[in-house]
Amino acid sequence: MSMAVDGLISGLNTTQLIDQLMQAEAVPQTLLKNKVTDSTTFITAMQTLNTKVASLATAAAALAAPAGTDLHTASVSSTSVTATAGTGAVDGTIDFTVDRLAQSQVTVTGPLTQWPDQPPTLTFVAADGTTKQVTASSSSLADVAAAINKAGVGVSATQVAAGLDPATGQQLYRLQLSSAKTGASAAFTVYRGTPADVTAGTATNLLNDPGAAQVRQAQDAQLTLWAGSAAAQAVTSATNTFTSVLPGVTVTVSAASTTPVTLTVARDDTGISNAANSLVTSLNDIFTFISQKQAVTTGTDAAGGTTVTAGAFTSDSTVRDANQKLMDAVIAPINGISPSTYGISITSDGQVTFDKTAFATAIANNPDAVKSALATISQRVADAANVASDKYTGTITTKIQGEQSTVKSLNAQIADWDTRLADRKSTLQKTYANLEVQLQQLQSQSSWLTGQLASLSSGSSS
Repeated sequence: MSMAVDGLISGLNTTQLIDQLMQAEAVPQTLLKNKVTDSTTFITAMQTLNTKVASLATAAAALAAPAGTDLHTASVSSTSVTATAGTGAVDGTIDFTVDRLAQSQVTVTGPLTQWPDQPPTLTFVAADGTTKQVTASSSSLADVAAAINKAGVGVSATQVAAGLDPATGQQLYRLQLSSAKTGASAAFTVYRGTPADVTAGTATNLLNDPGAAQVRQAQDAQLTLWAGSAAAQAVTSATNTFTSVLPGVTVTVSAASTTPVTLTVARDDTGISNAANSLVTSLNDIFTFISQKQAVTTGTDAAGGTTVTAGAFTSDSTVRDANQKLMDAVIAPINGISPSTYGISITSDGQVTFDKTAFATAIANNPDAVKSALATISQRVADAANVASDKYTGTITTKIQGEQSTVKSLNAQIADWDTRLADRKSTLQKTYANLEVQLQQLQSQSSWLTGQLASLSSGSSS
């Protein structure tokens, strides 16, 4: 615990004096702290840049892939049909009719107060002939429904009120059995009895019970291509979505109709243009960020003089190299043709522009060449971005790691200075405290000598 040692004898303000001396002693530590502040600012800016470049690398690589520019639109002539075109779609037009929709099977039992068998044992036979036995814990219809729902047979059971028994007045219920999926493959048959009973032919088909009914038959959805012609061809699907009408095209139907539906697939020039524009926008975001962090700012200090402050990236060669490589990747010729032919140009202030009109004209005239050029530019950008931002070997990544190591070392030195300065302050406090003690002793000796001299003077005069 430190104590104030202001000079009681010397009259010196020793606390202030020690503080001033400690400020001088702390100058090297202050310089280290300033370096940490500058390095931390630099690291934060570099991390932001690295995130932007890594995102660009991912987006550019996706655009460079075959699917990146293989964009198509799909349109249909009916509001009850939707279509989307994906990778591998082929431009063209085709007509079809929607014959029927896919549906699940729904079967209901007759009205019951409880299950007629004890124990309640049922066998479900799937469309492919596989069987599965379900046994309920009691003849309660609720227990039978619960057992079916837990059995994983692909069928859900629901207990539905069915009025009162006219003879007894008891509440009657039906069990509604519904296939979990649509399509013919989801069809099922239910028997009262075990699989062995089914094989032996002694099990009772549930539909043969009084009042039981098949409410809805499981069926596939069906389209007919070129309906009414000699080439008519049926296409089926277990759901209302078809993926085999045209390559890369998904068709979903919501209503049956005999009126022909026209499906048209075309190259998505707008989508490709938007993808190119997005690439340019991401690049400009990076170039703008770098430019802002490289800018040198001027100001005025307290004395009215001019101050000059460098940006975080002003003299950093790693950032400068990454910036140049990204710029080269986007503006370098492709097979001797300038990207400006496709609407991608560089401005005098280091920005890249995208001319949608020029791009639209180019892709209309030669779509394959434009898509190939865009894929090439995207791959070059992805490569340059990966060189800079790879999480293991990227130049920006390793620069950040190096600077973080420097900050760690500087903080260790600052901590050492904390100890050194604390020791120095303690030494100064002891030194000035001892000085006061010595001055007090000298003052006491001076007072004693003065008294002795005074006594000698008095003895001589007498």
